[in-house]
Amino acid sequence: MAITKAKKIEIIEKLKGIFTKTSSVAFVQFNKLTVKNAENLRRKLREAGMGYFVAKKSLIRKSLEGVKVSGEFPNLEGEVAVAYLEVGDDVTAPAREVFSFEKKLEKAVKLIGGIFEGKFIGQVEVLALASIPSRQTLYAQFANLVNSPIQRLVIGLSEVAKKKS
Repeated sequence: MAITKAKKIEIIEKLKGIFTKTSSVAFVQFNKLTVKNAENLRRKLREAGMGYFVAKKSLIRKSLEGVKVSGEFPNLEGEVAVAYLEVGDDVTAPAREVFSFEKKLEKAVKLIGGIFEGKFIGQVEVLALASIPSRQTLYAQFANLVNSPIQRLVIGLSEVAKKKS
């Protein structure tokens, strides 16, 4: 079914708003995604403060014409959606959340590119972003790293005290 010109203009405006307001966008290919899994993906992203918007590739390209993004536009194949950050400041979250869903659904969705801090990035770069842990996880890992030598010292002193008793 064809989309009316008014609906196309509305979609382009929404996409322009997304591309100008957020610093991180992931392009998602969803060829093998069932309706139930699509609802689960949308729900999970919404709970994490992200949005998920499906649009035609031609409308995505057209909406990027006025937006200042450097680099080469990634090759978008198949059915494409845009995952973006609505609330929060974790710029790696859209790619990470879609990637975790990709692993659960055995390639029903696939990261194929994105926009990160004003630059187009390809599939390799967006997958690298997806592998970065969340800020809370990084804080926990850092605290564990700092605490580890102190903890080992205390355990060592405890063992020495046990042997002398």
